Amino acid sequence: METASIIKRIRKIEISTRNIVSELFSGEYHSLFKGQGLEFSEVRAYQEGDSFRQIDWNVSARMGHPYIKKFEETRELNVVFLVDGSASTLFGTKSFLKSEYITEVTAVLSFSALSNNDKVSLLLFTDEVEKYVPPRKGKKTALRILRDILYFEPKSAKTNIAKATEYIYRLIKKKSIIFVISDFIDDDYDDSLKLLAKKHDVIALRVQDKAEMELPDVGLLNIKDPETGETFTVNTSSKKFRTRYINLISKQEISIKNRFKKLKIDLINLRTDQSYAKELMKFFKSRLRMKQKR
Repeated sequence: METASIIKRIRKIEISTRNIVSELFSGEYHSLFKGQGLEFSEVRAYQEGDSFRQIDWNVSARMGHPYIKKFEETRELNVVFLVDGSASTLFGTKSFLKSEYITEVTAVLSFSALSNNDKVSLLLFTDEVEKYVPPRKGKKTALRILRDILYFEPKSAKTNIAKATEYIYRLIKKKSIIFVISDFIDDDYDDSLKLLAKKHDVIALRVQDKAEMELPDVGLLNIKDPETGETFTVNTSSKKFRTRYINLISKQEISIKNRFKKLKIDLINLRTDQSYAKELMKFFKSRLRMKQKR
């Protein structure tokens, strides 16, 4: 893709997501993802009602009367995007490829994070770690993340979520918000995600296309697995075949829902023919309500 075309697409995404960020996400994001620690603010004279645990004994000894240390919550967070760039994301039957949809979702979340003065980071993966952008602030970082996703030319077609999560677990020491954005067409990632969630706040965003959920009746259909290259033909006009397919998908949906419930990781299901803004907002509000009840 030519540089001019990339710049045009980045600008289009920035403009199209601006209102969503400012009107829908900034307040909820700020309330939901607060700072992870405290930092020293000032020393002041002890007042009635202050806790004796806050007394700074060294300063109090020098001044001849009690002084306490004041601390403020640190606002700054690290927000990390683990983005699936495997061949299965290059599928789409409506206005979006899954990869394009993933790009917009990443844009909205990264601009929301930056509007709250957080740092953002990107890890692009297939069955290898293909690209890493360290945590940084500023609009340029978000635009670079979009550029890197749009420019991305994977070395591999396959997926290995475990390898990506293990890599970021070793790399990121500070507790962070980690969005894993993928179609999750993969196996054997449970242990690595569970380990990552013990250290960080992990949120899974699963992106699917309508055709993956509801097989259309289009007669004989030649299908190629984008990750393995395997090809096969199915008869979509067969009612029996479509029923078996729907039953299989239903079982898979229940399985993955139970999988993430067992892992205690929030899962957001997104579809390319539906608004991601609505689903993300619903999740933010639901999580905020649960947090307020605790």
